[in-house]
Amino acid sequence: METVKQSIGIFDSGYGGLTVFKSIAAKLPQYNYIYFGDNARAPYGDHSFETVYQYTLECVEWLFAQGCPLVILACNTASAKALRTIQQKILPLKYPDRRVLGVIRPTAEVIGGFTKSNTVGVLGTRGTVNSNSYSIEIGHFFPDLKVVQQSCPMWVPLIENNEHNSPGMDYFITEYLDELMAKATDIDCILLACTHYPLLIPKLKNYLSENITLLAQGDIVADSLVDYLDRHPEIESKLGKEGECKFYTSGDREKFNTNASLFSEHEVNAVHVPLKS
Repeated sequence: METVKQSIGIFDSGYGGLTVFKSIAAKLPQYNYIYFGDNARAPYGDHSFETVYQYTLECVEWLFAQGCPLVILACNTASAKALRTIQQKILPLKYPDRRVLGVIRPTAEVIGGFTKSNTVGVLGTRGTVNSNSYSIEIGHFFPDLKVVQQSCPMWVPLIENNEHNSPGMDYFITEYLDELMAKATDIDCILLACTHYPLLIPKLKNYLSENITLLAQGDIVADSLVDYLDRHPEIESKLGKEGECKFYTSGDREKFNTNASLFSEHEVNAVHVPLKS
């Protein structure tokens, strides 16, 4: 009997995960992918832990139902608030042959190599910052590293509404950067701990000195996935290698198709998926 070749699932609350998908697909173009954006309930940043967990689990199980043996949470808020519970409580009981990975640990494993001052800034949603996930994870790998965090609650809504080039975005960029830098003057690396934020890199560079490294997560997560698949042939062998990419959204598919072009070089023709809540 021929084995059904399956896809790598990539999940985000909206469009931001497409920046991670872009890097993954560039590094591993041979695999099949299914991207799911929960745009109808985005952004996740201000939702409670329980709500983010329930939303994330529902979307992960939907991707499992499409035959994905491996799902990447290309969303920092979902990785911070839902990943550990899914890995520890859901997978062993219900899906022992499936795997779910996030974006926080791969970033924490390498961030120490991007700073000379041993002080890094983390810009993220309220949910990611309040979870303290980055401080905890980075501390495991680089206990001497100082982590300074700043939430940026207005960035995702502005990006999702295609207003990231507006004067209003400049106002909120300077506000949050000023608050971050006021907490530590020796920051020389700033992690963009939200997959939406790479779209702001040109603007961010206008307000930061040249000695500060802006660290996006796409290539980091892609490199980590390459390593993971090398170490887990039992997962890699299940994956189809036709280079197919399918896109789904819980929101308006026409809006998703239009806005997705800002985040991904792939032509996107998404299918709408109604969710329970």
